[in-house]
Order: sequence, then C-alpha cells, then structure tokens
Amino acid sequence: MDTNSVIGTTNKKGQVITDARRMMFEAPRTPSFYTGSEVIKEAIRRANVDVMIAYPITPQSEAAALIGELFAEGYVKEYFRGESEFAVMSECAGAAFGGARVFTTTAGPGTMRAMENFPMWSGARLPIQMIVTCRGINSPLSIQPDTLEIAYLLNTGMLVWHAETAQDFYDWILKGYIVSEEPDVHLPLALCCDGFFVTHTKDMVNLTPVDMCLPPYDPYRSPVPCMDMECPPVRMMRDPFVMKSNYISYATHASWQQEVWAAVERSRKHTIAWIDGLIETENVDADILIVSSGTAVSQGREAIRLLADEGIRVGLVKVKSLRPWPGQEIREATKNAKHIIVPEFNVVGWMAREIKASVPNSDRVVCGPRVGGGMTMPPEVIVSEIKNALGIRSAAMAGRGS
Repeated sequence: MDTNSVIGTTNKKGQVITDARRMMFEAPRTPSFYTGSEVIKEAIRRANVDVMIAYPITPQSEAAALIGELFAEGYVKEYFRGESEFAVMSECAGAAFGGARVFTTTAGPGTMRAMENFPMWSGARLPIQMIVTCRGINSPLSIQPDTLEIAYLLNTGMLVWHAETAQDFYDWILKGYIVSEEPDVHLPLALCCDGFFVTHTKDMVNLTPVDMCLPPYDPYRSPVPCMDMECPPVRMMRDPFVMKSNYISYATHASWQQEVWAAVERSRKHTIAWIDGLIETENVDADILIVSSGTAVSQGREAIRLLADEGIRVGLVKVKSLRPWPGQEIREATKNAKHIIVPEFNVVGWMAREIKASVPNSDRVVCGPRVGGGMTMPPEVIVSEIKNALGIRSAAMAGRGS
C-alpha cells in the first residue's frame, strides 16, 4: 500500500489520516491533565493500531484496560486478552507476521516470563511496539518502580527508549511506530517508563488533534515478506535449514544476528530526527554532570536546583534512547566533566556500566546513587553523592524529616 495515497482520507472513526511529520511537528496541541496510563490511551487513539493484545499485570493493567475502551469505540480493530504474558507476546508475533500494526503493554515479571519472544521479534523483523512500565522483578516481589528489567531488554535486538515524562510517552509512542516501521529498521520497540512514577501520576501533556491519526502500517515495505514460510528468517516449518547442524546453518544465524544489530544502528538517524536527538543536555560545560534516563533524570533536575542554591553548578545529560546507544554523544557531552554522577532506579547499575564503557577516563563515573525494589530517590541523596565526589561533607540522611 502506498501510504501517501491515503493521506487526507478518513478512517472509520472519521479521523483524517495525516502525514506524520505534519501531525507531530506542525499541528496545534491541546494541553490536557492526564495520568501516564491515560496518555497511552490517547496516543493509541491516534496511532491507527490494528491489534492490541493484553494481559493484566501492575502497573500496566490500567493502560491495557483503557485501550479496551478504544476497541469498544472503534479506534483499535482487534483487542483480546492472552492466556499469559508469554502467550501475549507470541500472539503479538502472529499478528505482526500477518501484516498488522501491533501494540502491547507489560511490566516486571510479565516482561521476564515473555523474554524468549523478544529476540524472536527482532530476528523476524517485526515492528511491534511494547510499553514496559518497569517494576520490581526480584523475589520478594514488588509492584513498585524498578528498572532492572531494562538491563535484560538491552540485548534482545529491540529498540529501547526510556521516557522521563508523560509528554515523552505520548510523543514517543507515535514517533516510535514511524521509526520502527522504516524499511531499513523494521524492528520492535520497547518503550519503557518507570512504573507508577509516570503511569499513575498526573501531568500536563500537549496532545495532537484527536481528529488526526497516523498513516496505516504498510507491511509490504517490510524488508522480509509477510508470513512467507519459504523465506528466511520467517521460514519456521517444512524441514527448516536453520535446525540442521552444518556450516550453512551456522553462517545463516551469525549473519542474520549481525543484520538485526545493523538495523538497530540504522535506526539511529531516524531516531535522532524524530525525538530530537538521542540525548538532551543542559550546562555540559560544568565540572559535574548528572547522566541518566527515565525519572532518575527528574530527580536529578531537582538535585541540580538544590545544589545551585549552595553555589554548586551541575549539568545534566538526559539519555532518551538506550538502543541505539548514544555513545558518541555521551562522550562529547562529558568530555570536560570531572565527575559523572549516574543515579538509577535499580540495584545493578546497568546505566552506569553502559556509560563507563563509553567514555575515556571512566573512573570519573560515579555509579550511583542507586535504589531498588521501588524505593524513592530523594534529590538530597543525589546531592549527597555529588558532595561526596567533591569531598564536601554533608549532613547524614538518617535525620531527614525528623
């Protein structure tokens, strides 16, 4: 289908199919006060989604239910609940193999249960979009925000973006389809946020007109045929060669994995164009920089304000895209920094590891503060970490609030 030929026509709900660039960059915006879950609903209302498959797990259950309302209203063509998280992701693959624009949501243990599917999505070049409302995955279980699951997603071949705010969430859902469906990319996207901090709090979000929607997905622009069992890598039946133990099998697997990661790299130019760069920076000439993603960035902004009151100048690097990884941009932004502080909402410090691997003189990187299991990160904790790096004694946090 030539998507240009449908621009200006209307869908069954009377929405005008609009050029994506005009819709996202030129159309007027309406300020609206919504939770992150409601923002997901409003983005999907405008995304021309064919299939949404849901399974309830906190904190994404509300968003999944709200999209069910969109199905009832006729904005989503097909909607159903899967038998399990693993089943949902398998069913998403089947819908995408058939040429549908597919959307789903997940969180925490659900993400982990379904993990086998994600490298398969990438290998099959399925541009499924999955919202990940990050929560605890460790035992004892926690439904509170924890970004540990992102560490697992980084190695699946998916595109991975990490939203700080509800505005990020709204814009990036729509822009995510545009990037992931590019023929030279055509990969799934994990659009992550820190659960509850984004999904269940209200924020002012500027929405595009409700009577506009994205052009429909054109499966014939895919670099691999739709559901063609005779064409690798989709050929999964009838004595598939990939199950044989021979050189051709090994070479096929190796070369295709290289192609998947090459597609991640090719997405770089599209991602930069649509989300205005892989990073966002403030005052990068400062000696001290906070570098992080998600709502750790929001806490970093407040820490910067507190430190400014004490005459300490701190800059900020907000990492928007984790895959493709903005290594060169981070190196450039941090080249003059004496201290690089990396606050994270997880116990393992995957962001700090990525940054340490990207910058020279990596002993400048302070791997923390880190909190896990849904604990909050008061900006004072970041302030304390920065003062410690500077050799400044700060008051003990134990008495905070007493």
